[in-house]
Amino acid sequence: MGQFINVGNTRFRRALDSKYVDKTQLIAAVNSTLFKEWNMSCVTRCRRFGKSMAASMLCAYYDKSCDSRELFKGLSIAKDPSFEKHLNKYPVIFIDMSIIISRFGHDADIVDKMQKEISNELLEAYPEVKMRDEDDLMDLILRIANHTGEPFLMIIDEWDAICREFKKSEAPMDKYITLLRRFFKGSNAPQAFIGAYITGILPIKKYNTESALNNFWEYTMLSPGGWERHFGFTKKEVEELCNDSVLDFQDLEKWYDGYRIGKERSMFNPNSVIQALVKESCENYWGRTGAFDKVAHYIQMNYDGLKDAVISMLAGEKCPVKYTRFTNDPKRVDSKDDVLTMLIHLGYLSYDPDERKCYIPNLEVREEMENAIRESKWEEVVKTIDASEALLQAVLDGDAETVAAGIEQVHQDEVSILSYNNENSLACVISLAFYAARNNYMQYRELPAGKGFADIVFIPWRNVDSPVLLIELKYDKSARTAINQIKEKNYPDKLKKYVGKVLMVGINYDPDTKKHTCSIEKA
Repeated sequence: MGQFINVGNTRFRRALDSKYVDKTQLIAAVNSTLFKEWNMSCVTRCRRFGKSMAASMLCAYYDKSCDSRELFKGLSIAKDPSFEKHLNKYPVIFIDMSIIISRFGHDADIVDKMQKEISNELLEAYPEVKMRDEDDLMDLILRIANHTGEPFLMIIDEWDAICREFKKSEAPMDKYITLLRRFFKGSNAPQAFIGAYITGILPIKKYNTESALNNFWEYTMLSPGGWERHFGFTKKEVEELCNDSVLDFQDLEKWYDGYRIGKERSMFNPNSVIQALVKESCENYWGRTGAFDKVAHYIQMNYDGLKDAVISMLAGEKCPVKYTRFTNDPKRVDSKDDVLTMLIHLGYLSYDPDERKCYIPNLEVREEMENAIRESKWEEVVKTIDASEALLQAVLDGDAETVAAGIEQVHQDEVSILSYNNENSLACVISLAFYAARNNYMQYRELPAGKGFADIVFIPWRNVDSPVLLIELKYDKSARTAINQIKEKNYPDKLKKYVGKVLMVGINYDPDTKKHTCSIEKA
């Protein structure tokens, strides 16, 4: 068992001894690509979303140097018609680019050194094959494949690590892309490889309008191509994990759900879920695996409308995004849409393909976004966030005067999005003002209730002893008019199925006086 050649099944065996969720149907998906014109696959997901685990599973399945039959016994792939055909049948080259970078650092010759390391290991594994002075790594791989009659399967984990880490120099990245093109774009690639499987955070970089490796089929956060269920945990999978846990499913849902990937409307961050289950505590685990200053770097870029978009998403809104022009290069982010697209790939935002909008997916990510906003020194927004807990308490205490004054203060803090002129804009303001409520409440906009739609409803998470907050907004009318509408349309009775207590909150904004008024009643 080597570092690059036929790495075996040890890592996957260790995973099976942990809280393993069966994702082996990915193997069937990859099997369907082998020896085909579409045998090059690139899967990109945000960090800690199961990419490396999947790569170790594929190594265990395909690697001819080990016997993994018992490991897959009882898993879903064992029932697939393709299981026996490819099980432990091929020589595998596995490259973890994050390890390459940790070993060689930001050495300008990193690509050459990586090729030398892999070549030396290949020569040890195949001593009967000689390497000529003019040969490069691809030449050696071809010689071995022709000599043995066995082409390789190439697996590269974190393929884009060089693209992300070498920020000041284009040379190593360009040399690396050239090497990948040498592997996979030439006419002799089918002689060398039965297929390739690479993972990363960013899709393959575009040069001009085309991908540098346009023969790869890409499965991304934005366009998963039917492979969405193979990465991340589904709602059903997390519910099953909770059967043997002291944690409540709804707590996990609040913290780690919210990613919409393709047809899967409810995807959880798997690493965070497993850590929460093992440690029996829901916390921000994802934030500990990365630095929020990265997202701070992007959100403070001075692109028109970017700050408004971030603030509205912090308030629970969704924002339109056009992602097709992004070049997948972190050094070439030059518009609001590029920033939002980058944050989707990084996992700080999720994307709704039906509405073509992005949003903050869950509490864990929202905490990271809040950290980034504090790092960006958006003082007026930070002030609103810090004051939101007191504002929520004022509502619970029935202190309408304090609530009106608090919302008015938010309006006066000169956040651009607060220059509202209708009820929809007012709703965004109220959502931001009640930012702290989402720690204990689910927020809904335009929730069907009674004979109409309630403007904003905060429904407490299960096991939270708080009333439903039913907020009706008016523009240039009165807070009492808002309360009367709640009663006339019978909203409270519809919402009592969630919890026995309901607070009715009416809020009005007078555009002439620039004043807010509030009325609070128990239903």
